[in-house]
Amino acid sequence: MSKTVRILIADDHSVVRAGLRALLERHAHFRVVAECPNGEEAIAKAAELQPDVAVLDVRMPGISGIEACRQIVAKVPGCRVIMLTSYAEDELLMAAIQAGATGYVLKRIGDNELVQAVERVSRGEGMLDPAMTASVFAEMRKASQAQQAAAFSDLTPQELAVLARVAEGLTNRQIAVKLFLGEGTVRNYVSSVLAKIGASNRAEAAAYAVKHNIQQFVPPEDDAASNISRASQISD
Repeated sequence: MSKTVRILIADDHSVVRAGLRALLERHAHFRVVAECPNGEEAIAKAAELQPDVAVLDVRMPGISGIEACRQIVAKVPGCRVIMLTSYAEDELLMAAIQAGATGYVLKRIGDNELVQAVERVSRGEGMLDPAMTASVFAEMRKASQAQQAAAFSDLTPQELAVLARVAEGLTNRQIAVKLFLGEGTVRNYVSSVLAKIGASNRAEAAAYAVKHNIQQFVPPEDDAASNISRASQISD
């Protein structure tokens, strides 16, 4: 890289700051423009000096590294932030990502890997410590599943089962046979489902169900049928 990368370091341990400066300034294209012992000073120095990259310790007295990251990203749009931490904690990782951090690495990372992280982040690329990758994907899957489940939260189990059969393209009569219901009952369920999910017709309802992966939330066909039959008997 030919462009000089201007770096701000923030850590409440002076030995860590000195070590990071010494490591980074071995490379001619890196220049540390500020060392800060806390989040408050990091925010102020970032606003004043407009660094390209800020390397922030997650845990600092006063304003945390997470909050410092959030404010630096807001006040210095061109500055990209790497969060540095001693522990692989899922909650801190997700908080850092939400605060706008571009990189997240553990302090046990090797010297060369840290240099590569700063270089990548300075180019606008993301950098996540390999030890944390699985956690990110797990959180993303969890968030996606929660979002999909919310799409059906207003439906009763009976309505959910009926919607699943609508998504399969079945008629009311076919659904009634499969779920051991009267055709009129199925018709009522379909009308209720359309109203709850804001669909104007069966095609829209089917598209909605497929989009939100309804099959993840309905029991096997035999179980669904027996549950609905039981529920209908109770209501009768």
